[in-house]
Amino acid sequence: MIAMIKKRLAFCLLAIALSLNLFCGSEVYRLHAATTGDNNPYDDFETFVRVLETVRSHYVDGDKIAYRDLVHSALRGMIGSLDPHSEFMVPQKYDRMRKDTEGAFGGIGVVIGVRTNKLGESTLTVVEPMEDTPAGRAGVIANDRIIKIEDLSTAGFSIEDAINHLRGKPGSKVSITVQRPIGETDSKELTFELKRAVIKVSSVRDLRGFTKFPVNADQIGYVRLWQFGERTGDEFERALDKMEDQGMKALVLDLRDNPGGLLDQAVEVSEKFLPRGQLVVSTEARNAADQSVYKASGKDVHPKYPIAILINHGSASASEIVAGCLQDLERAIVIGEQSFGKGSVQSILPLEDGSALRLTTAKYYTPSHKVIHEKGITPNIVVSMTEEQERLVALQRSYSDLEFLPESEREKVRQAKDPQLERALDMLKGILLYGKDGKPVSKVTQRTETPPAKMQPVAP
Repeated sequence: MIAMIKKRLAFCLLAIALSLNLFCGSEVYRLHAATTGDNNPYDDFETFVRVLETVRSHYVDGDKIAYRDLVHSALRGMIGSLDPHSEFMVPQKYDRMRKDTEGAFGGIGVVIGVRTNKLGESTLTVVEPMEDTPAGRAGVIANDRIIKIEDLSTAGFSIEDAINHLRGKPGSKVSITVQRPIGETDSKELTFELKRAVIKVSSVRDLRGFTKFPVNADQIGYVRLWQFGERTGDEFERALDKMEDQGMKALVLDLRDNPGGLLDQAVEVSEKFLPRGQLVVSTEARNAADQSVYKASGKDVHPKYPIAILINHGSASASEIVAGCLQDLERAIVIGEQSFGKGSVQSILPLEDGSALRLTTAKYYTPSHKVIHEKGITPNIVVSMTEEQERLVALQRSYSDLEFLPESEREKVRQAKDPQLERALDMLKGILLYGKDGKPVSKVTQRTETPPAKMQPVAP
């Protein structure tokens, strides 16, 4: 019996020894593999330094380049190869990005984008001139195509290239040449001499030609967010307060051509219509530290009036968070066209030399865990627009002064219909008249009805 026990014990010890040997061997192999082939950074560092020195020693115009320029170029290429939204920012660009989100910089006061025409040609295009800025006062209008900055052709320019040339010290001058579409086929060329100024950006806009943040005869308010900057939540709060004081019973939130911005501001806008603790958006990442869950704080909650959100192909990122969240929770009806589909989160990681990485670290999901990245938000009600309708409505929505257009064009703009906005107004009017269950709501049609009392903020 004892011999049998000894024999079993020996077998157990042997099994343990073999297991330990196998484990140690696998670890040695893993560590060895991690320092060879594609996983060994040291060989690649050596190659990088060798190439760097070769360029410095043999490049024909070597006196015009510096190590820092070469390294920054390499970093731009490395980070830019990851995905379209990650990038290495040199100190000047990082500083400019911070000023953008803070809402103040030296420039001429235009929102620009790259638009492609029917021939497939891409041009720098004024999406909108900002109110009371050098460009707006001089007569630059929405849809103007910037073909020259000073004497330099903008052919092949990126938005970043244009920003580098248009911004500068307040008081300095810059000239731009634009090609202005007149109707669907004609255009004319104009040159503007502009003096740069400090541009203070407001994220929140109203309809052109109306009192700030109007409430129409049907008690429907309208507000447009064209970006999500550091003050968007506060500015939006003031707009809502003003419209509610005017008796607003329903809201159109226009997010068309809103490229996004700060994630926390998208959460702040969304939570104004949600109870405390409601999930707004979640992010999932490779590292646990980059994963987040954002819930409504219960602060500054507004009455539960009907909301219509307008989106189009230019609605991206933070604007998709707002539209996707309120649509998911049946707090708003989304109208328009499929959004852009940028559902990734970029973290800004400052470096010691003043540069920074904008690195994609997570992807975000709506409360029902819908994927937005490369898919976008599908409207509840799809309403498409032609290129000409978009051109005319852009002029209506912007602060462009119509006196800079021929009378025939001015009349076109005045008479133009915005089918997406009209559909939203009709839908909200129907809800106010009949309610969601189809039964008449008599009090809504009484213009003398007292506006709803504001809800008190709930402490988080």
